[in-house]
Amino acid sequence: MATRTALVRQVRGLTLTAKADSGHWVSMDGQEEFGGSNAGSTPKELLLMALGGCTGSDVASILQKKRAPLQGMELVLTAQTAEEHPKVYTEIHTEYVFYGDGLKTGDVERAIELSTTKYCSVTAMLRASVRLTHSYTIKPAERFTSLKV
Repeated sequence: MATRTALVRQVRGLTLTAKADSGHWVSMDGQEEFGGSNAGSTPKELLLMALGGCTGSDVASILQKKRAPLQGMELVLTAQTAEEHPKVYTEIHTEYVFYGDGLKTGDVERAIELSTTKYCSVTAMLRASVRLTHSYTIKPAERFTSLKV
C-alpha cells in the first residue's frame, strides 16, 4: 500500500496553504462572512475540482489512446449540498463538454464509463456517500477556446 502525505499551514486567520507529495502549493481560505479573507478556494471547492480533474484526466488520456480527434474538453460540475451541518455534498453532476470534429459517441461514452467505474480514484472515494451523475455533449472543434495559463 502506498502512503501519501500532505502539509497544511496556516498563513493568517482562515487562510491556509497546502502541498502534497508533488510539491505544488495550493491556497485555501474561508469566505469573509465566516472570518476568512476570501484569498483562495475553499477546501470543499477543491474536492469538487479534484473530482473534475481526476475524471477529466482519465477521459482525456483514454481518448488520446484511442486516437480520437479531441480538440479540447471542459467539465462543469454542479453539486447539491445538505441543508444541515455538516453541509456535505449530496449529489454531484458532471457535464462533460467535448470539442472535436469526428468524435465518436461510442468512444466518448466508453472513456467516461472507464473513468467513472474503474480509474478515477476520487469517484471511487465519493461514490459511497454522494449520488454521482453525468452527461456529455460534443461540439465542433472551432468552438473550443483554450485558456492561456
